[in-house]
Amino acid sequence: MDISPTTAPPPPQDTRPAPLPTKAAARGATRPGDRIFLGLSRGSGILLLLIMAAIAAFLTYRASIVLSENEGNFLTTFEWNANAVPPVFGIAVLAFGTVVSSIIAMIIAVPIAVGIALFITHYAPRKLSGPIAYVIDLLAAVPSIVYGLWGALFLVPHLTGVYSWLNDYFGWTGILEWQGGAPRSLLTVGILLAIMILPIITNVSREVFKQAPQMHQEAALALGATRWEVIRMSVLPFGRSGIISASMLGLGRALGETMAVATVLSPSFLINASVLDPGGGTFAQNIASKFAEASEQGRDALIASGLVLFVITLLVNGAARAIIARRKEYSGANA
Repeated sequence: MDISPTTAPPPPQDTRPAPLPTKAAARGATRPGDRIFLGLSRGSGILLLLIMAAIAAFLTYRASIVLSENEGNFLTTFEWNANAVPPVFGIAVLAFGTVVSSIIAMIIAVPIAVGIALFITHYAPRKLSGPIAYVIDLLAAVPSIVYGLWGALFLVPHLTGVYSWLNDYFGWTGILEWQGGAPRSLLTVGILLAIMILPIITNVSREVFKQAPQMHQEAALALGATRWEVIRMSVLPFGRSGIISASMLGLGRALGETMAVATVLSPSFLINASVLDPGGGTFAQNIASKFAEASEQGRDALIASGLVLFVITLLVNGAARAIIARRKEYSGANA
C-alpha cells in the first residue's frame, strides 16, 4: 500500500503592521542635510522672535520715559505738543484717522481685488489674463511716494465733483457731509490706500484661487451648475483663508503707510464727524512729518505712538490667525 507523505500546512503569516520607528531612531536615521536644514529653519524662527522682542523692548523703554512726564492723557488728548516742557500729547486723533482710513481702504479694495482675481483665474481668456496679471504686479512695485504725488496732483483735484455728489445725496447722514475746500480728507486717503493695497490682495487671492480643486469644479459643472455657482460653492469656500490672509496683508500696508498719506492729507488734531472734511492724521503720517523737528523728548513721544501702531498691527494679525484657526472650513480641506 503506497502511502504518500502528507504536506504540512504553511505557518501562519504575521499580519500585524511593522512597528513605527521611535523618535530617537528617526532622528538617528535623518541625513546630515536634513539636520542642517532643520537647524537653520529653527534658528530663523527663533531669530525672528528675538527681533520682534527687541523692537518691542526698545519701543516700550523709550515710550515709558516720556509717558511718565506727559501732562495730558495719552489715549484721549486732542493735542500734540511733545516738545514743550512739560510735554502734552495724545493719540486720540491719530488712532481715529488710522483706523477710519484703513477701514475705508479695505471696504473699497477687498471686493474689487477678489473680483479681479476671480476674473483672471476663471473668466478671462489666457491671452487677456496674462497681461492683466502683469499690470497688477507692476502696481505693487510702484513706490509709495509716486502714489502720493499722483494723489496730490491728480486725485485730489478730480475728487471735487465726487465730494459734491456725495454731499448732495448722502450729506444728511453727517458722515458724508462736505463743507467745501480741498478734498484732502480721510476719504481721499482711504481711496489712495485702496489703490495701493489692491495689488497685494489681488495677487494672493489669485494664487489661492488657482489651487482650488479642479475635480470639484468639473463635478459641479457636470451637475448643471453655472459658472458663478461653481465659484460660490467650490472656489470661494476653498479660498476663504487666502482671502483673509491677503486682506490682513493689505491692512498691514494701509495701517503703516507713510509718504502717500503725508502727501495727500491736510493734517490737524481734530476729529471730524464727516470723512469728507479736511483734517485728521495717522500714526505714520504724524511720525514722518514731526520727526525731523522733534527734540529728544519729542522723538520719544513719537516712538510711543509708534508702539501703539506696533501693538495694533500685532492684534490685527493675531485676530486673523485666530479666525482661521477656529473656523476649520477656512482651511480649504472641506471645499
